[in-house]
Amino acid sequence: MAELYLIRHGKTYGNTLGRYIGTTDEELCEEGREALKRLKAGRDFAAARPDVVYASPLKRCVQTAEILFPEIPVKLVPDLRECDFGAFENKNYKELSGNAAYQAWIDSGGTLTFPGGESREAFQERCRKGFMEVLEDIRGRGGQTCAALVVHGGTIMSILSAYISPEKSGGGENFYRWQVKNGEGFRVRIQETDKGGIRLYEISHIGPDSGVSA
Repeated sequence: MAELYLIRHGKTYGNTLGRYIGTTDEELCEEGREALKRLKAGRDFAAARPDVVYASPLKRCVQTAEILFPEIPVKLVPDLRECDFGAFENKNYKELSGNAAYQAWIDSGGTLTFPGGESREAFQERCRKGFMEVLEDIRGRGGQTCAALVVHGGTIMSILSAYISPEKSGGGENFYRWQVKNGEGFRVRIQETDKGGIRLYEISHIGPDSGVSA
């Protein structure tokens, strides 16, 4: 059906400090911009020729898309935005040290609902909805499309854990298996099944350490 590039946005100032940046609408930092320019010149991105680019509406994703694919208009998909980290938003583990709610979240393997934020289940369901919106648009283009999704780390983990070993999607092992660094991601092929579902296959990591199949 289609070839997809799932790409995490470039680095922001909050990312350099290890903060939980979800709803905070940060721009890319200079370090992040320069890293993306280097990645763009690498083997993986030099070969990428998407027909369409989709992105989370948050600035860091839009700016990343504009750097990597400057000649292609960006289609915004609000449901692909990052998780709402609630009380943990824009804080890092040092700032949250001694916080009982944070320790409980850590002890749960990251499965508890963020205080004042989204639950894992609600976030994953929202990401699946956004992904289906993308697939519906691709179908409208005839299906045989190369597309790039410039989104967030959590969004990528939600999508891939939902369609690869979905029976384990609620567990942390399958979810965090798909964690990637800023500016990196996965190349996947997607195919519709006879029963109306979708199948992801030929999954490979893209970035400086590319060539690692998932």
